[in-house]
Formats: sequence, C-alpha cells, structure tokens
Amino acid sequence: MSVTSQAEKARQSALKLQGYSTDDKNKVLSAIAEGISAYKDFIIAENKKDLDIFPDKTSALYDRLFLNEKRVMQMVEGVRAVIDLKDPVGEVTAEWDRPSGLHIKKVRAPLGVVAIIYEARPNVTVDAAVLCIKSGNAAILRGSRQALNSNRAIYKVMSEAVEKAGFDKDIVQFIDDASHDGAKELLTCEKSVDLVIPRGGEGLKKFVLENSLIPVLASAGGNCHIYVAKSADFQKAVDIIENSKCNKPSTCNAVEHILIDKSIVKDFVPILNARMRACGVKVLADEFCHSLDNETMLAADADYDTEFLALTLTEKVVSGVSDAIDEINRRGTRHSECIVTEDKAEAEKFTTLVDAAATYVNTSTRFTDGFEFGFGAEMGISTGKMHARGPIGLEQLTSERYIVASDGALRK
Repeated sequence: MSVTSQAEKARQSALKLQGYSTDDKNKVLSAIAEGISAYKDFIIAENKKDLDIFPDKTSALYDRLFLNEKRVMQMVEGVRAVIDLKDPVGEVTAEWDRPSGLHIKKVRAPLGVVAIIYEARPNVTVDAAVLCIKSGNAAILRGSRQALNSNRAIYKVMSEAVEKAGFDKDIVQFIDDASHDGAKELLTCEKSVDLVIPRGGEGLKKFVLENSLIPVLASAGGNCHIYVAKSADFQKAVDIIENSKCNKPSTCNAVEHILIDKSIVKDFVPILNARMRACGVKVLADEFCHSLDNETMLAADADYDTEFLALTLTEKVVSGVSDAIDEINRRGTRHSECIVTEDKAEAEKFTTLVDAAATYVNTSTRFTDGFEFGFGAEMGISTGKMHARGPIGLEQLTSERYIVASDGALRK
C-alpha cells in the first residue's frame, strides 16, 4: 500500500475515532499496554536485530535505540499513565452569552490525523500512538531505518491488540518505507494529514520544514545553557550542573554549555571542574577559563553551537546577565535554559528575556519532560512558537472550536 493510501485510510479512521468515548479510548490503550507486556521478549529480540547492525555502539543514538525489559516495561507504564490522564476532548474552555441571543462555547477537539517522523527512538512508536488515540487523533508513524525492526515489532503488537479488543486497528498507521522518498510522500499528503511532528535532531527538523505541505509542530534538539550568576550558591550551582549534564547526557534537555559571571569565575571554575572530572565530563573552556585550569581543553567557536549529547560541555565567561541572555538567544535552540541565582530581579529578567520553551531558576534542565510536567508521555518538545511550546502532551494535540446555539437568532 502506498504512503498516500495509508494517509487516506488514517483520515477515514480518524472520523470513527472521534466518536469513541473516553472509556473506549482507555480500553484501546489498556489493550496496547497488555499486548506490549505480553510480547516484550519478541520486541526485545527484534530490537537486537537493529542493535547488531548499528554502526556506532558508543553514540547517543545507540542508547536511544537500545531496549531491554526495564525499558519496555517503562513503555507499558507510560501507556497506563496516559490512561489515568484527563481526556481533553470535549472540555469547555470558555462559555458566554451575547446580546444577540447567542450562547457560545469554546470546546477542545481533536486535530484529526497526526503524522510523526522520528529517529532511532522505538519508545516514540508507543508514546505517539497512545497520545494520539487518547486525544482523539489517528496517528501515522514513520520511524528511521535504524529502528525499523523494533518499530515494526511494536506496531504489530499494538495493531493486533487493538483489533483483538474489538476496535479499529487503522487508527494507527505505520509507514514501513524508511526512505527519504517515503517521508517526502507523507509530507505531501496535506489533504489527509492535519499536522506533522518531527522528533529528532536539527537535520530531521530542517528536512521536514523544507519538504512539508502540512503544518509542522517542530520538535528538535536542545543546545541548553546554564548561567551561573554572581549571586549563585556554588554548591547549588554545581549540583544542578551535574544533574543537568550527567543524569542522562544523551537527551535533548541535558545541559551543554555553562556561562559563568566574570565576578565569580576564578572561585567557581576550580570547584565546577573538580566535580566534572569526578563525573567523567570533558570540559571545553574559553581562554580565560582554560587559564584557570589547564586540564581543560580549549573550545573552538563551533563548540558553543554544538549539542554534544555526551559527557562533554563548554564553559565560558560572560560579563553579566544581559551578556548571558544575548549568548543564549544567539546560540540556543529555544529549548531549555537555566539561571542559578539568589537575586529575584535577575531571575525575572532572565526568564522574561530568554527565548526558550522552558526557562528555569535554580532547577535542572532535565525537568523539561512530559512526565515531569504532569502531561504523561510526550510527543516531543516543541521549540517553535505556534500552537504549542514545550512538552507536547494531550492538550497540545487538540485545537479549540466553537459551538453556537440560540433560540432562532437572526443577524440584523
């Protein structure tokens, strides 16, 4: 079946899905959770086929691709968490009467058909499907060739579980063609698909934006910063940096760049670098920071634009909060940015002027996450500004429409 035909099939199924009650949708998700749990060994075996041919087994992408029993069961837990979330569909967000006799309600409604194009992340196959279903949307899944066996296996399990439970399995479509041509064909299905979400690096985001005839909700990489201000508590700052970098360095919300106020740099750099060395982090420093610790490596200008996704970070001196804001807005990817400070006015200036989906005060950047924000699973982190920004959860997969009633009102 062609990609275009699959998109048309998803459109037809989306209309059926919009008639499902919350209880119906939760039954579908429960069937998916039970299926994945029952067939976890099959999924892990298929994932091993992808792992065996993956070229760089030390890369961040390999870690994202890797599945074991713990990670598969985390998928199951994620599905069950979405079951417990409030269904946004049908929620009345505003309601008012007009002198003309109109009673107007603003109501949340599904988008229709959502396509997700993603890289080597098998968990997205599950997360995207269940979020779309719960929010009343049909899903079209197009993963990467690196995860093709894993994604096929997960989709097969989900599809069979949904059908066995007595529901329409076509509400989730899987594009088996992992080629660029297949992706391009999907991106031209504007008559059937309402939204496309790329989940991966800047290269994928660029490809989708350049080729799509469908509205795009961009979810891409993070080039996250932490600014350590002159009033910062050093212990707090070092702990936040360690967690932001070392908790899971392969994620888009891990910190990559440390900006240090010039008034504290001589005192702070030795403390920070000692902790980073203890954690196995390679530090790339500007000339002044390097002069304070010659065990660091000198950073090239391109390093400050790099999302390392590994135990590497840069450190750089800035003249104050305004300089830090300028650096972040120039080099950041509008993802997650943090200030460590004890000065409330400085914190307010930072959170107001930094252009990012999430700004943090004295908090690890690792919290930019659907589960941590209370959204359940997420479709990605939107770094754009239209429709939704930050973690893409159930509410972000809906729009608002109007229901207008009267007792025969006529416009004069």
